[in-house]
Amino acid sequence: MSRLTVTTDDRASSTTKTMVKEFVQRIIASPPGVCPVDLQLAFLKVCHAQSCGKCVPCRDGLGKLENLLEDVLNNKATMQTLTLIEETARNIEMSADCAIGFEAARMVLAGFEGFHEDYVSHVKEHKCIGAFEQPIPCIDQCPAHVDIPGYVALTGEGRYEDAVRLIRKDNPFPTACALICEHPCEERCRRNMLDSSVNIRGIKRSAVDGANLASIPVPQKAEPTGKRIAIVGGGPSGLTAAYFLQLMGHQCVVFEEKPKLGGMLRYGIPNYRFPRERLQEDIDYILATGVEVRHQVRIGVDLTMEQLEREYDAVYIAIGAQTDKNFDIEGAESENVISAVHLLRDVGLEQPIDFSGKTVAVIGGGNVAMDCARTAVRANAKKVSIIYRRQEKDMTASPVEVRGAIEEGVELFTLQAPLRVEADASGKAVALWTQPQISGLYDRNGRPKSNKADKEPIRIPADIILVAIGQEIESEHFEESGIATKWKRILADETGKVVGRDGIYAGGDCVSGPATVIKAIAAGKVAAANIDEYLGFHHEISVDVDIPTPLMNDKLPSGRIHLTEREASERKCDFEGIENAMSREETVQEAARCLRCDHYGCGVLRGGREERW
Repeated sequence: MSRLTVTTDDRASSTTKTMVKEFVQRIIASPPGVCPVDLQLAFLKVCHAQSCGKCVPCRDGLGKLENLLEDVLNNKATMQTLTLIEETARNIEMSADCAIGFEAARMVLAGFEGFHEDYVSHVKEHKCIGAFEQPIPCIDQCPAHVDIPGYVALTGEGRYEDAVRLIRKDNPFPTACALICEHPCEERCRRNMLDSSVNIRGIKRSAVDGANLASIPVPQKAEPTGKRIAIVGGGPSGLTAAYFLQLMGHQCVVFEEKPKLGGMLRYGIPNYRFPRERLQEDIDYILATGVEVRHQVRIGVDLTMEQLEREYDAVYIAIGAQTDKNFDIEGAESENVISAVHLLRDVGLEQPIDFSGKTVAVIGGGNVAMDCARTAVRANAKKVSIIYRRQEKDMTASPVEVRGAIEEGVELFTLQAPLRVEADASGKAVALWTQPQISGLYDRNGRPKSNKADKEPIRIPADIILVAIGQEIESEHFEESGIATKWKRILADETGKVVGRDGIYAGGDCVSGPATVIKAIAAGKVAAANIDEYLGFHHEISVDVDIPTPLMNDKLPSGRIHLTEREASERKCDFEGIENAMSREETVQEAARCLRCDHYGCGVLRGGREERW
């Protein structure tokens, strides 16, 4: 009779696990600027090491591919070598017996196509097409390219006002980004090689909370140029462009259709995530530069694009995504079927929302859906459910938002696609019928498609149905004015210039589609610089802040400081802010974790901290 035994890791196995973990950490922390051919070779070697070696395509083919890529890196390759790489990878993809060989070959082919210019440069120029000097990962990942190591160091030393001034050199919304930015800067933080990324957003929160914002003077503006620029839209992108153009000496006039500025920061994000008084801190500072504002002016009704072109030297369109996508199912026109855009707009307008005793169903899986669900909880709904056609892990919402909604009592119905709305005799919604789904093949975005499952539809009782399936752009008037559009989005190049129209620029959600706040801010910053160039100027934005020298402390593995929130049982009862800031002790410790890549490992900031964007 055989006995079962417990298998324990030997020293070699434990070492292998540690090495794999460290390899993954280094991949996560790989900054933009790393040679893509070298990176592909590293991936390929990992795949080859995982192969069982039973089939020729994996055993010999992947080894052959490794040799070919090494020839490219060692300047031994010719253009014929590149042809051989593609042919070999395609043969492996078609003939490999298992997913390891297939996926390894597919990865090489995808990289070969996407990085083709880099391969050619290695062959013809014997160098990588990228810069020799690696960019600083956090700065490069930030769409607005804020000097992150600089303000982290300043905040760590308690120089909060200087930290805010440094942030505002590139981003006039430090408070907004401290509270609700999705912090892409942390994705490639090189601290990941040791433990986990620096809590950059948390440190920024410490800076804006610790600074006396009212005491920070507006930067000195350039001499007036006599030029006037119309800004269509008073959201983050439009106000960012207005701020920088004012500093350059141009007079900006913002046309906003709503009674208050802020765009989706005010009318799309609930107060519990971003208190309105904190938003006003950023807006007041921007207006202090002398920006003029015309409220409740709708372009196409009160004013036309033709008038703006005649009266102003340049126009920047930043209208945002202010309408909802069409909800096209049976019964969608029933009473109490409400779009997320309308609900959150009413909240932003401070209109009372009362769902007392109501059962609420929210359709969608993004951050807007979470905002609607958590708003319904605070509006005293009896029960709140989220209906999503994929699995929870495939939701586009931030995991923190999903977890927060669940903590507040929201129920998730995943793998359920809306089928029809059931209404009573008076036309009021009483239930949502859904069709169960089954996860299928992955789409190009890396998420499994949802397909109809062989199951009966499900009836979910609901007095209120909130639809959060995406936003659209109101582009009709701009199309009528000859502005080029595609899928309701304005067509503009990488400088923000509208295709085929001199002096007209566009940016933010109306160009990219619904995106993050920091991307909208970055678009406004880019547009401001290029409008300045279009008008015949070349103004530079600088700041006279001395950055602390790097600490000489040992960078030992250390736990990341996470921001905490008020208890769910307390916070779900009101619309007050839910997030707690770091203590001074926590801020100092977290700032000390920064590896200061602006001085070590990635070179220095090109042109210094006073460079033009």
